[in-house]
Amino acid sequence: MTGYGKTVLQLSTKKITIELKSLNSKNLDLNVRIPSYYREKELDIRKKLALNLVRGKIDFSIYIENNGGELSSKINEKAVREYISQLKKIVNSDEIELLKIAARLPDSLKAEREELDEEEWNKIAEAINKTIKKIISYRTDEGKVLLKDFEMRVAIIEDLLNKVIEIDPKRIENVRLKLKKGIEELEAKVDENRFEQELIYYIEKLDITEEKVRLKNHLNYFLKELKEQTSNGKKLGFITQEIGREINTIGSKANFADMQKLVVQMKDELEKIKEQNLNVL
Repeated sequence: MTGYGKTVLQLSTKKITIELKSLNSKNLDLNVRIPSYYREKELDIRKKLALNLVRGKIDFSIYIENNGGELSSKINEKAVREYISQLKKIVNSDEIELLKIAARLPDSLKAEREELDEEEWNKIAEAINKTIKKIISYRTDEGKVLLKDFEMRVAIIEDLLNKVIEIDPKRIENVRLKLKKGIEELEAKVDENRFEQELIYYIEKLDITEEKVRLKNHLNYFLKELKEQTSNGKKLGFITQEIGREINTIGSKANFADMQKLVVQMKDELEKIKEQNLNVL
C-alpha cells in the first residue's frame, strides 16, 4: 500500500502542486490538506481517493504558489485618501510622507476573498486523476516485487515441508527406540504385545500426516490467491494464519530435533510473508 504520486499544474497566475502519499494501514485513513477556497470540493476528493486507493494511510495535499499575476489584497483607496486628508489637518508635511503614514494605518489594505473558478477546478480535477494514476502505478510496481518475494518464500516453506516428510520415518523410528531404551533402563518385564499396542497409540498421537496435507493445501491456496485479479490482502492474511497453525502443530508434535529445526525455519519464512502482506491491499 505504500506509494507516491505528484503532479505540477502551471496556470497563468499560479503553480499548483498536487501530492499523494500512501503508507500501510489496515483501513483507509485519509488526511486532506487543501486551500480554504477549495473546501467545497473536499468531499468529492475524499470519495475519489477512497474509491481508487481502497486502503492505507493517505496524505493528499494541494499547494499553491502565486506568480504575482493576481494580488489577494488591494489598496483601499478611499480609506487612504481619507487618512491623508485628516493627517493634513494635524501636520504640515508633503503628501509622500503622509502616504507612508496612511499606508500603515488600519484598513489601508483590503483583502479580497478568492472564489472558486470552475474552469480552474476542472484542470485541477484532471491533475488529481493523473496523480492517482501515478500512485496506483507505483503500487502496482511494488506489487510485482512482492509477488516474486511471496512466491520465493512459499517455495522455501514447501521445500522445508518436503524435508519434514523425508525425515518423518526417521523421527518415528527415533521415538520407538527412545521408548524402548527407557523401558530397558527400568529393567522391568514388559508384555511385548502390550508394549507394541501402547507404542502404536503413542505414535498415532504424534502423527502429522493431516498437518502435512493441510499445510500443502494452504500453500497452494495462497499462491492461487496471488494470481487473482482482485487484490485481497486481508484474505491472504487469513490464509497465513492457517499456514501458521499447521506449522505450529507440526512443531508441537515433532519430538525430534532435526524436524524442530525445519519448523523454526518455516516459521521464520512465514513471519516474513506476514510482514510483507501488510503492503497488500
